[in-house]
Amino acid sequence: MPAREHPRESIDDLDALLGALPPEIVEAVHRLPDRSALIEVVMDLGRRPEGRFPDSEVSLLDREVGEEDIAFVVEHIGSFGDDNRAGIERTLHRISAIRNRSGKIVGLTCRIGRAVFGTIEIINDFVETGKSILIMGRPGIGKTTMLREAARVLADDMGKRVVVVDTSNEIAGDGDIPHPAIGKARRMQVRTPSLQHEVMIEAVENHMPQVIIIDEIGTELEAQAARTIAERGVQLIGTAHGNNLDNLMLNPTLSDLIGGIQSVTLGDEEARRRRTQKSVLERKAPPTFDVIVEIQDRERVTVHADVADTVDAMLRGDPVAPELRWRDEEGVHRSQGRPRPSPREQLGAERFAGLVGAGSPWRMEPGWRGEATYRRGYRETADRGGSVRPDYRPGATGGWRASRSSGREPATRGPATEGDWATGQSADATAPPVGLSRAAPPTADGPFVAGEIADRGPLERTGPAPVPEPRARDARELRRQKAWSDQANRALHAMRAEDGTGPVNADDLEDDDLDRLPLGAEEGPDGVTVLVHGGSPLPTLRILPQGISRKRLEQSVRDLQLPVMIAHDLDEADVVMTLRNEYKQKTPMLRDAEDRAVPIYVLKSNTIPQMQTTLTSIFSLEIDPREAALRETEDAIESVLASSEAIELSPQNAYIRRLQHQMAERANLVSRSRGREPYRRVRLYPDAARSGWR
Repeated sequence: MPAREHPRESIDDLDALLGALPPEIVEAVHRLPDRSALIEVVMDLGRRPEGRFPDSEVSLLDREVGEEDIAFVVEHIGSFGDDNRAGIERTLHRISAIRNRSGKIVGLTCRIGRAVFGTIEIINDFVETGKSILIMGRPGIGKTTMLREAARVLADDMGKRVVVVDTSNEIAGDGDIPHPAIGKARRMQVRTPSLQHEVMIEAVENHMPQVIIIDEIGTELEAQAARTIAERGVQLIGTAHGNNLDNLMLNPTLSDLIGGIQSVTLGDEEARRRRTQKSVLERKAPPTFDVIVEIQDRERVTVHADVADTVDAMLRGDPVAPELRWRDEEGVHRSQGRPRPSPREQLGAERFAGLVGAGSPWRMEPGWRGEATYRRGYRETADRGGSVRPDYRPGATGGWRASRSSGREPATRGPATEGDWATGQSADATAPPVGLSRAAPPTADGPFVAGEIADRGPLERTGPAPVPEPRARDARELRRQKAWSDQANRALHAMRAEDGTGPVNADDLEDDDLDRLPLGAEEGPDGVTVLVHGGSPLPTLRILPQGISRKRLEQSVRDLQLPVMIAHDLDEADVVMTLRNEYKQKTPMLRDAEDRAVPIYVLKSNTIPQMQTTLTSIFSLEIDPREAALRETEDAIESVLASSEAIELSPQNAYIRRLQHQMAERANLVSRSRGREPYRRVRLYPDAARSGWR
């Protein structure tokens, strides 16, 4: 193989380039300690000449570059083309010019071209299989060197018909005779860079190649020509502008190389089946390249072996697992694919996290629950003595729904269980009050579970869980529950009459600091950032309302306590929220948003519940905010009973605070609302509640 025949051999023809430089600069280059690592010689009018290395720069002379120095170089090299590049015949060196407004050359970049044998060894298996390969990386990292070696290996070692489309004579050198570094491969020169796509098509139609090598695919016409070549069964190896696959997906000009990305509107049935919004992003065609190689440094690359699967996974918000390869003295090493963090796992890392992907900005399914969160909650439920319900699975909103593999109904026919509420199989007339918890029943000696006690009548708080009774008893229990709810309503009205400053369960409690930030929030440069329990801060999202009530949207944001800002134009918006009728009319603003690939969320009606549901799905909250608040209350009640220390809950709206006060009263605890809107919250105290209050 080539790596064994040429063990990292390098050919640079440095003397040919030095012959075109002024003698003083040549002497300075010869005095450099590591001349073999020199990359460029830079000459700018009125500045000292510099020699550039991979990690450093050195000054070559103590004097400044004059016009006579630049004229000396121009006289000893070939003519400059339309791309302001020139070369030295039969070498790989490239001289690039900087001109002033009148066209006069005022600066030169003399780049040393080297043919390095063995660079293709790290991806040799993909080259030999005939797959189309796209190489990406930052400038100067070795993309063209790898292309040059691939052309030689395919032409000499594998005997294929290889044509190199050389735009600026950088792959095969200047002059009519190509450099020996490309072996027996043929070279087609491009008269001007704007005609590169025409030469690519001409190479396929006139010279019957098996492989085409192309450098720097940078325009839409060149991307279309590359797709035409790939569809004709020709292996294509090229480079593109961009550092990695994420950059390519965000580039509307070159995204066609990986299949293109389009916004698709799903039908109602398909959207429900996918559990996502109706407007999603999908790949619209097979990718032009089968493999993408991201060069991290000269001895380390990341390989995406299946571009189609990788792009689809990134659009869905799933993690991707590229293969890492590196080379050292012992040879080439490969690591097993390790998944990159998905947008769900890096929720606060980037601007679009939670809405669209990190590093990768694509939509996530609503109601997603992380694997770690699911397993942790599942185990904690079992540890508390609760039932994990083997015939049920967690639903999208945090409840339980019937498993697909089990079609049988719950065996019990008494008061409704958690699975009954989630699946609609409510037993007889018993149903939990709106917003109460779905916690599993505790054991006789287990810790206090607020939700289970709140689901039982006031007269049965201290006893064991009720045994299923006939319908008459269920009806009496329902009446008791209604009476208890009426008492709570009256207490709420009384509390509001006192302007929210009086305690719910006691009269004399110490005042807390009303101005400090609420639990679950932190002060940042852009204001208050809401925290997800057990997760990262939610990023600030800018929503542009189109055809919907701005005041209702602001109210929805305040109720959910989400970090959302209302945008005034499309340039500063992360997403657009509109109504179904507005979306059907395709207003100019919506068409512009689709062209920019800005996500559009379509509401059925201009109501606050619709907006809150959409906001919940955008941020991919693992459970409904109201249910999360009640679960937080349960955990806080357990902690207060266990540690006898006061605990403050997260800020909530008035309705949820009312439910939290009711749960505290049933647990025989004191609770009090503190703070000002929208950061008003409930604080729980370990003092016993007064039995006379109701």
